[in-house]
This record gives sequence, structure tokens and C-alpha cells, in this order.
Amino acid sequence: MARIIVVDDVKDACLLLKKILERKGHEVFTFTDEDEAIEFASQNPVDLAILDIKLKRMIGVELLAELKKILPSLKAVMLTGYPSVETARDSLKKGASEYLVKPVDKHELEETVEAVLKEK
Repeated sequence: MARIIVVDDVKDACLLLKKILERKGHEVFTFTDEDEAIEFASQNPVDLAILDIKLKRMIGVELLAELKKILPSLKAVMLTGYPSVETARDSLKKGASEYLVKPVDKHELEETVEAVLKEK
């Protein structure tokens, strides 16, 4: 079981990911506000962050950089409905392990999360 934060500006998207990941036994915390996610990560252990690229005030890559300052070993999966080579490259450069395109297939999400959590 891992502790996972999910940050997306769409609450329903957060809840869907939470439902999928909790069925796999993970503890999932969802946020639509970037600052609340940063505060949570600064006060709680987190194994994995699943971050939407398009958020309310930041882009997901900026949030990833902020979270990495707090938790340097944090693993991350980026999600986007607007894929581009630039955002994929920037995400991986900032430390994301994977980059998935919405709508994400349930099995693809589960497999990606398990693979990223096994990374050392």
C-alpha cells in the first residue's frame, strides 16, 4: 500500500482516480488546490503524486518542482488532456516517472502506478 496524492483542477477526476487506486489498496488524498497539496506533502509522508498538467494557478510541472523541494524522492505521474512533446519532456526533466494522456484507461493507470512504485 502506498500513500498517494492526486491533484487535478476537476474534483470528479480526483474522485475517479481515488476510487480506482483505493480498490488497489492505496491510501489516496485528493486536492483541487495546489497550496493544499503542498501543505499536505510538507506534513505527511507521500510515496507518489499524480498531477494534472493543467491546474488552477500552476501547471503540474511547477507543482512537481515544489513538491520535489519538500520530498526529493517523491515519485510522480503526470496526467494531461492536452499532450505535447514539450510538456512530456519538461515533466520527465523535472522528475516525473511517467506521463499519461487523459482519458486514462483504468488498467493503464493501475499498471503505471504499480510500475512507478516499484522503481528505486
